[in-house]
Amino acid sequence: MNQKENICQHKLLVTRDALEVIQGKWRIPIVIALTFGEKRFGELQRDIVDISPKMLSQELKALEENKIITRTLYDSMPVTVEYSLTPLGQSMKKLLDEILNWGTHFRKEIVGK
Repeated sequence: MNQKENICQHKLLVTRDALEVIQGKWRIPIVIALTFGEKRFGELQRDIVDISPKMLSQELKALEENKIITRTLYDSMPVTVEYSLTPLGQSMKKLLDEILNWGTHFRKEIVGK
């Protein structure tokens, strides 16, 4: 295998790793919502229109397992849970900005808005 093939395979591997973490309809919107600060479950559900509580819960768990977000439990009555971005999650800012820029361009080109 030559050097170009090695580089190609490496890029494909790390891209697949990244997409595995952020794939799906809801994970990027959850991360974007958390870029505005810590949020409780209900706040996230209000921010992200059309996500079911079950799906939000599943996606939060997946993002937490991948160290993109952190879940903090506060000993209060009733118990309060807040979600926030980890440093790894915060490192996605440039990626999210690029997705936003491309989405704006796409919308203008295809949708006309």
